[in-house]
Amino acid sequence: MLEFMIEANVRLVGVLRGVSGKSSITVKIREGDTIATLIQRLSAEFGEDFKRVLVDSEQNDPRPNVLILVNGREIELLQKLETRLEDDDVVTIIPVSHGG
Repeated sequence: MLEFMIEANVRLVGVLRGVSGKSSITVKIREGDTIATLIQRLSAEFGEDFKRVLVDSEQNDPRPNVLILVNGREIELLQKLETRLEDDDVVTIIPVSHGG
């Protein structure tokens, strides 16, 4: 089976920009990969500090910590972490501040 590669453009906002040292990155992924797969790739590429900011360790889920948009639409309105990415999609990851 042939594997087709696509590119997703990822924008990192706030503390994620600081931890990664980048405000945007183009990531090559397999056609049909999901947001969950992209999160795993970014965590592997940028290391533990990035992952600690991005992913809630208790739930192993990034959504309590960040707002994720695909082409300007929140993934909660799409297929959540199972949202499939297409070539040239723009994924924006915005950290959410919690306070009390």
